[in-house]
Amino acid sequence: MRAKLFVLNLIFILVLNLFLSMPACAIKIGLLNDVQENYVAVSSPGMIIDGFTNSRIVDLQQMQKYYLKKTGDGMQLHINNRQFNLNTKYVIIKSGQDGFVSTKNRWYRGDLIVINTGHGLTFINNVPLEYYLMGVVPSEMPSKWNMEAHKAQAIAARSYAIANLGKRSSHGYDLKDTPEDQAYGGATSETQRTNYAVATTRGQVLVYNEKIIPAYYHASSGGFTVNSGSVWNKNLPFVRSVPSFDGNLPKNGHGVGMSQNGANVLANAGYNAYQILGYFYKDVALRTVNSN
Repeated sequence: MRAKLFVLNLIFILVLNLFLSMPACAIKIGLLNDVQENYVAVSSPGMIIDGFTNSRIVDLQQMQKYYLKKTGDGMQLHINNRQFNLNTKYVIIKSGQDGFVSTKNRWYRGDLIVINTGHGLTFINNVPLEYYLMGVVPSEMPSKWNMEAHKAQAIAARSYAIANLGKRSSHGYDLKDTPEDQAYGGATSETQRTNYAVATTRGQVLVYNEKIIPAYYHASSGGFTVNSGSVWNKNLPFVRSVPSFDGNLPKNGHGVGMSQNGANVLANAGYNAYQILGYFYKDVALRTVNSN
């Protein structure tokens, strides 16, 4: 098996410096759907702007909670027992330079978008893709695991995210922040180790026939990964059933693609991220995209 993985790794290295044409990428992550109210905050002086006109509505003080509440087809801002009508159903919360925004008891990079959908307020994190991945990797995989497993996770997660841009556009965003898509804990979940894994694989994605794949993964397979057709009634050409190297762990997840526990076992055995990915995904190649 080591010889096979070595050959796969050579294929990855040969294509590493080829580029796919892709514009600088931000991604919209759904944090809360149709709630009646919730708080927002900024870590440095910021503002709320009207999403339609891009005009400033109100300045925000740092480290102060402001509550947004649905009212009809608009929303109100509540602070210190006072309330203000914002006269719009679409706002953007921005922190100062290098600051963070907060809701849902977490801090996030990028901006917060809040939309009155008619049913309630939807809170969305609009964030550069690489910053998003910094909040995904430690949420999907323990930060103390092997660095090569973290790198494999970063590449798989980046591939999944790009392949699924617009997946949930009917809700106003691309992906949820839950394992229904990818677990995402924002800046609050970041660690130095997992941020390093994202940085050192920056822009790297998996492709099949020059198309970025949704690189499915799961916690453990119970011994063998499964073909996608046994789960979704559709066989994907870039995954196949293989020994999952996740020991005696019970199956946890759909079983398609990379076993996260198996990836860590292989990493601890000396395999690098590219060998791990080449093992769990069939006939794929590595490409680099502009994912700023």
